[in-house]
Amino acid sequence: MSQRLARAGLIAAIYVVLVFVLRPFSFGPIQLRVAEALTVLPILFPEAVGGLYVGVLAANILGGLGPWDIFGGSAVTLLAAYVTLRYRNSWLAYASPIVFNAFLISLYLHFIFELPYWTLVLSIGISQTVIVLGLGVPLVRLLRKHYPPRHQ
Repeated sequence: MSQRLARAGLIAAIYVVLVFVLRPFSFGPIQLRVAEALTVLPILFPEAVGGLYVGVLAANILGGLGPWDIFGGSAVTLLAAYVTLRYRNSWLAYASPIVFNAFLISLYLHFIFELPYWTLVLSIGISQTVIVLGLGVPLVRLLRKHYPPRHQ
């Protein structure tokens, strides 16, 4: 139990650090949030669901886009993380953070930045796809070698 709690805290902390080290790319209508590579961790670690929620909540509190981003972004992450966990043995595990972020984050970014919704869907969708498939998939493969299923 304490190992899982520590892992969830570590995931949250890494998420926040990545967002702020790469802050110019982490916020706004056009973003490449490298920390989103962690959104596939529920495939391996159920406790990553809570860690991701807390990490996004903390990052978005400090990010400055206001309540929509703080509560909306955290809720979208929680939903995507749960679906990733639920369908961890399916391609849906990788698709959920891409699809939910593209369509739901774009909803409130549309109101914050007054940009066309479908432009934001495309922008966020491409960004999420690049990060989740380009960094998240290799991350899961690497961690699987060190944390095989019997250690979950």
